[in-house]
Amino acid sequence: MKNKSIRYVCSECGKVESKWMGRCTSCGSWNSFEEEIIETEKKVGKRVNISNSNKPMILNDIEIEDEMRFNTGFNEFDRVLGGGIMKGSAILLGGEPGIGKSTLMLQTVANCSKDYKVLYVSGEESSSQIKQRANRLNLNSSQIYIYNDTKVENLLSIIEELKPQIIVIDSLQTLSSSDISSIAGSSTQMRSCAMELIGVAKKSGASLFFIGHVTKDGTIAGPKIVEHLVDTVLYFDQTTNGVRIVRAVKNRFGSVDELGIFTMSEKGLTVVDNPSGLFLNKRAKGHLPPGIAFTSVIEGSRTFIVEIQALTIPSKNGYSRIYSDRIDVSRVTRVAAILERHANLKFSDHDIYVNVGGGIKLKEVSIELALAIALTSSLKGEVFRESCIAFGELSLAGEVRPVNFSSKRIKAAIDMGFEEVVSPHTSTSKEIGSYKCHHITEVLNIV
Repeated sequence: MKNKSIRYVCSECGKVESKWMGRCTSCGSWNSFEEEIIETEKKVGKRVNISNSNKPMILNDIEIEDEMRFNTGFNEFDRVLGGGIMKGSAILLGGEPGIGKSTLMLQTVANCSKDYKVLYVSGEESSSQIKQRANRLNLNSSQIYIYNDTKVENLLSIIEELKPQIIVIDSLQTLSSSDISSIAGSSTQMRSCAMELIGVAKKSGASLFFIGHVTKDGTIAGPKIVEHLVDTVLYFDQTTNGVRIVRAVKNRFGSVDELGIFTMSEKGLTVVDNPSGLFLNKRAKGHLPPGIAFTSVIEGSRTFIVEIQALTIPSKNGYSRIYSDRIDVSRVTRVAAILERHANLKFSDHDIYVNVGGGIKLKEVSIELALAIALTSSLKGEVFRESCIAFGELSLAGEVRPVNFSSKRIKAAIDMGFEEVVSPHTSTSKEIGSYKCHHITEVLNIV
């Protein structure tokens, strides 16, 4: 084609190749390259005049507004964002279909519309459908502007005319530009449209939200370059007990360790103010089965008491297997090897199943001691102390290493009614019994 060329872009990581490849050499994805037609720019003889707003400025001369953030109306959402929505920021919210992304954003913009002008762009639902949801949730929608055209050229004109302070794009996969020949949802369309809108939002100071779908492996659909363009990337997950969790995996204006916890009802999403024992199963006293251990985990500024479940059964074919999707399999393998080496427990001829009550995923090293206790309890068929929690990191030598925020973990245990703690720390509280351990063999003798 005249003035046109073709390249291939990986839809998973954004890598560009001159020819189609079956497997991406960058991220390892199969059949992820999509054809992209690019037009060759024509040479221009005259230089383009630079407007005053685009001229370089001295950093000291730039003025900063007193209030650069504003609240969403959800303290849980504000916590994940780093203290509220940053003006001029671009935020990508991803999650599975039907999890409540649109509901969360509609409730958020309804809260913000009292003080800020809102433009809600929907490419998946009609205006009447959005109105029905707003009525069902009893939201004040008198200050929310709804727009259904997802052609980016028309959208840019509307933004310039309306000058909204909050823009929601539902969803990123529906945007398209007439200058690009590929269909909506392709890597080229998503990247180009996102760049256009982010540029306008940064220039005008508007806060921009993109809603995105996730792929079957749990990542946001589209090229990774879209995640690099935005300031914040959020994931909206659902646990097995129906609790919704908002987690940041990228945040230029705050921490990525915070969690926002919600429950869904017919009236929409509501925050969970005290989630410390949200992931515990309520059992009658004396009915704790083998293979259960409790631990205290820290997520950002929040402390949770969680239940680690383990099941060990003899392997049927001579090859031991480990099934664990809530705790990393390599961590389970390492803890089992430590127990086999230092506690004379044989796991090599057993299949191991590990789960976390409530469906929350755990990544902290502090869970290793409780995991070791749960595995031992299941293998021996002996019940762990039901009024006791355990936390600590295990070294390959079988040592129990200290972890951070022990006082916060112990306080959360006391609040939930636990009476004993096993850890490498000594508790100074008289409300709870404390067992200080330095080696895994000491722990197993106690519990």
